[in-house]
Amino acid sequence: MKRIIALTVSATALFATTAALTAPTASADRSSHSGPPGLGVARQVLPSGDGWGSSDGGTTGGSRAARNQVRTVHTRDQLAAAVTGDTPKIVYVQGAIDANTDSAGRKLSCADYARDGYTLQSYLATYNPAVWGRDREPAGPVEDARKASQEAQAARVNIPIGSNTTLIGMRAASITGADLRIDGAHNVIIRGLTITDANDCFPSWDPTDGAEGNWNSEYDTVSLIGARHVWVDHNDLSDGTNLDANQPTYFGRPYQSHDGLLDITNGSDLVTVSYNRLHDHDKTMLIGFSDSRTADQGTLRVTLHHNLFRDLGQRVPRVRFGQVDVYNNYYVETPGDAYEYIYSWGIGVQSHLVAEHNAFTLPPEIPRSSVIGYYKGTVMTENDNLVNGRPVDLLAVHNAATDPDIAEIPAFAPLLRRTVHPVQAVPHVVSAQAGPKHLGQQH
Repeated sequence: MKRIIALTVSATALFATTAALTAPTASADRSSHSGPPGLGVARQVLPSGDGWGSSDGGTTGGSRAARNQVRTVHTRDQLAAAVTGDTPKIVYVQGAIDANTDSAGRKLSCADYARDGYTLQSYLATYNPAVWGRDREPAGPVEDARKASQEAQAARVNIPIGSNTTLIGMRAASITGADLRIDGAHNVIIRGLTITDANDCFPSWDPTDGAEGNWNSEYDTVSLIGARHVWVDHNDLSDGTNLDANQPTYFGRPYQSHDGLLDITNGSDLVTVSYNRLHDHDKTMLIGFSDSRTADQGTLRVTLHHNLFRDLGQRVPRVRFGQVDVYNNYYVETPGDAYEYIYSWGIGVQSHLVAEHNAFTLPPEIPRSSVIGYYKGTVMTENDNLVNGRPVDLLAVHNAATDPDIAEIPAFAPLLRRTVHPVQAVPHVVSAQAGPKHLGQQH
């Protein structure tokens, strides 16, 4: 039986602790800041001891940017140009940027990306299982046209971010339709942005995916692919108003046009994800790309803390290979929300997930045993988590309901936790502090 420590905290102590946590750090250089007034927070670096991203030299982003490398962007093309390259740079986003626009700012529809006569109607007619069967993936000219169309969209919506970059939102700044890709880059900070609806116009059908087949899409709102030293902080990530739950069903399966919200894959390492709001989505956060990618061993070290996870179906996160520290997060599932809840913590091959001091608000129809999902992982650490205000040994509940058991082992070291709030305080602290409007001087 694990020992669960029940702690209480006064309102005075709670707000004092919160203020200390969110106050600007000594590393913020306001005097040398050359960007818009009142946003010296852009030169802040990830504080020492704040998660995996702070280890091995830390994450400084574009904090050392020269004056001529501090820019404000308003359009998709300005954004794409400003974040490229490895020179230290600070890029402010002002207003609303839509990645699905051309260089003149004209809105692009899915029809604008279609190539070689592609239509969804022709795709459905060609690969209907009654015609095509269920034992082979789509191939031939219609599938080739779909791929060409998807590539045309990718050329606009994929925004590669170079090394030594701080990308930061000004008040109410947003990016929609984009996949912000940190691909092979290092030392990147993304803060203070609302990022929504990385919609794939051309999902692919795979009849061999699972027992019934599945629709699969490209694009995450933020993708880390072989990235190192990344801090994702005080953002809001979602599908916006374009929910997959509102899409039609084809071939008996949901037509999903979104992939992840924040995927961390292909040997990415030393990442801290803090004080974000992730909501209204299905496949939320994949850490580790596949069971067969053994090259990921020794990487995928990620910390998630003080994030609000609301109305999400699964993968919050799903982990393969990595050492992932998940603490002081608040998970909320609303009765009757758009997405079917499957699980929150996915325990995958050769992974070690530490889940401590998190709070859940769950409706009665979601069994406590479903919080943990078994995906060939054998171990985890779970301690001092609350469900609806009450301590619950979530691993014991899972093991009692599901075979095989997941073994509990001691947490890996080091646990880089700058501030740990009592679990009873987590719903208030996270609800009050997560998201773009609570970043630094944007209060």
